Amino acid sequence: MKLSRKWLSDFTDIQADNKEYADRMTLTGSKVEVTEEPGAQIKKVVVGKVTEMIRHENSDHLWVCTVDVGGEAPVTIVTGAQNLKTGDICPVALHKSHLPGGVEITRGKLRGVMSEGMLCSLQELELDLHDFPDAFEDGILVLTENPEELVLGADIRPIIGKDDSIVEFEITNNRPDCFSVIGLARESAVTFDTELKLYEPVVKGAGGDIGDHLDVDIAAPDLCPRYTARMVRNIKIAPSPKWMRQRLRASGVRPINNIVDITNYVMLEYGQPMHAFDYSCIRGGKIVVRRAGDGEVMNTLDGTRRTLTPEMLVIADAEKAVGIAGVMGGENSEITEKTEMVVFESANFNGTSVRKTAIALGMRTDASTRNEKGLDPTGTLPAVQRALELIEQLGAGEVIDGVIDVIAADPPPKTLPLEPEKINKLLGTDITEAFMAETLEKLGFTLSGREITVPAHRLDIDVTEDIAEEVARFYGYNIIAPTMIHGETAMGGLTEPQRLERETGATLRGMGFDEIITYSFVSPNVYDRIRLPADSPLRTAVRIQNPLGEDTSIMRTMPLPSMLEVLARNNAFRNTETRFYELAKIYLPDGRDTLCDERVQITLGAYGGDMDFYRLKGVVEALLRTWRVQARFETLTDEPYLHPGRGASVTIGGESVGFLGQIHPLAAKNYDMDGDVYYAQLDFEKLRTARGGEPEYMPLPKYPAVDLDLAVVCGQEIEVQQLINCIEGAGGPFLEQAVFFDVYQGAQVPAGKKSVAFSLKFRSADQTLTDDMADAAKDAILAALQSKFSATIR
Repeated sequence: MKLSRKWLSDFTDIQADNKEYADRMTLTGSKVEVTEEPGAQIKKVVVGKVTEMIRHENSDHLWVCTVDVGGEAPVTIVTGAQNLKTGDICPVALHKSHLPGGVEITRGKLRGVMSEGMLCSLQELELDLHDFPDAFEDGILVLTENPEELVLGADIRPIIGKDDSIVEFEITNNRPDCFSVIGLARESAVTFDTELKLYEPVVKGAGGDIGDHLDVDIAAPDLCPRYTARMVRNIKIAPSPKWMRQRLRASGVRPINNIVDITNYVMLEYGQPMHAFDYSCIRGGKIVVRRAGDGEVMNTLDGTRRTLTPEMLVIADAEKAVGIAGVMGGENSEITEKTEMVVFESANFNGTSVRKTAIALGMRTDASTRNEKGLDPTGTLPAVQRALELIEQLGAGEVIDGVIDVIAADPPPKTLPLEPEKINKLLGTDITEAFMAETLEKLGFTLSGREITVPAHRLDIDVTEDIAEEVARFYGYNIIAPTMIHGETAMGGLTEPQRLERETGATLRGMGFDEIITYSFVSPNVYDRIRLPADSPLRTAVRIQNPLGEDTSIMRTMPLPSMLEVLARNNAFRNTETRFYELAKIYLPDGRDTLCDERVQITLGAYGGDMDFYRLKGVVEALLRTWRVQARFETLTDEPYLHPGRGASVTIGGESVGFLGQIHPLAAKNYDMDGDVYYAQLDFEKLRTARGGEPEYMPLPKYPAVDLDLAVVCGQEIEVQQLINCIEGAGGPFLEQAVFFDVYQGAQVPAGKKSVAFSLKFRSADQTLTDDMADAAKDAILAALQSKFSATIR
């Protein structure tokens, strides 16, 4: 929001310079982005009058002008402009003057004649025909408006509107009331403790009755709480006066004509968007605020044909739509030079509806920007009254008596209690109740005892904490003393999943892995590259409604392709060894239209160096130990993206929580990788559920252990992990540890068999084990191995 400080002075008198004004407004919550003085570069440019013009003796197109600039002696200026005549008043850049863009003007000779300055055009002063509609675009700017009031030799900046200061605010979406001069004036007055000068617009009227010409019906009261209309006859289309054009320009709005400029002026001043319709285009003399028909078409003011949907709100007459509510009017009701009667619309629309409509149609206007944030329904009548007051002041038409003000929804005033003790406790302050009440009243709140009535324009005030914010920002955030949190106030901290994610990352980084972050959306083709079967449920993915392209059109159901892409990129860059990890989300459809099951997966990827299957398994085991999880590893042979016989599933209590192994060479080749590539994936939530309790201190054992070595002969197809599981199940309460340490195949072992050796440790917590007790446990283990695997002692 750009604010003209000259315009602001109509409502409150602020004496501070731009820096002080910006600093103090920012401290009270109205953040200033930048301040600008449009005329700062213009120096020694004054009002001058051409008193004599003669042809240059050495040129057929130059004129030698004598110009009165209010000094003791006139100046001589040579110009090539052909639109001047004696008596014209224009801007004169004197010797050693400065113009926008860093241009400096000094005296010098032109074709042998001394020129003591320059007569200025629109472009040289950074102006155009919208600023001075009667000017000659390619010639010298001749000042024709009220020339009798101009003082020769006076600074040109006030004359051309370059003596203003522009302050640009960053207005948050919850403060639509500050998208107006009056809203910012209210904030300024409270900030600087000055008087806020508001007044009621006065409209005299010229007779007649609006009811004889117009009727308004709100057919969609949920999208239009209020619609206010007034009419003007005998319209006179003309340029706006200079003061209005300059204020619009200062606010970043291009002047067009008096009728359009009045609607823009009121929008900027009151924050209420307005629109003007040509009454002759309103069929049946009736305005209906309704939802658009399915496929209904209309041309908007920008000349674009728009196809509408039933979710969009339109302003229509008895036959057709004449405007898109809150966004833009229709080309079929545009104000033209032939317009005689005008309907001024000032309405309140549902902000969400306006925003969705503007997005769907690809339109972004000043009106939609304001309407989509939600506006005060009570602001429609004052705004239209101000517009008609300006109509009468500018002589732009005759106001027809009467107002049509249809209120479809009239919410009651919002009230809140004034609770000084709660506010001070919340802020950690000792602010007096009197200061709180005084501040709120200056902001437009009404107090009756300790009951606060919230003004209708403050849509952001809902609870006592909002009142506390109003008090704090004008008391001064910068003077509130820091205090420690006390009482039962909840302390911040990490959730358990957040803490476990950090611990996991720290553990993996400690083992040489670097974290990566990949996109959650992928191409459907990635599943072909990892050799996923066509009927795999992992191919059923959630599709993105508005993807950037086919390569990012679905949400991934497996993070393996993302990891392989990163590994392949590093391999292409000739990185000989990489180790990466990611806490990657996958998105599994759960049968609902818009939602899916989001799960975090711990993924590891590596190639090169000393990485192999067993080293990767060791990394996974180390990670599981930090989670205090007891897991088992079982051979995987049927995963199409893993090398046959070089993969393993990770199970806890019989349930799979992940897998690890070498990537299938064909899948690796699809990513242009020839060497061995290794990958592991663990389900974060399943691990968190199985996570062991906090570690407890265990005293050193009082009694010694009995260590025995056991070697058994079994079939080659039997896995070592299967033997360990059997030993642990049969070892009884005295078995403390079973560790595999050797496997042997050779002359001393029958063909098709292998010898597997284990180190067993037995211990009792309350007595010293005897050899008989240890041998009994050992015999039970041998019996179980014999029974389950036909394994015999070697």
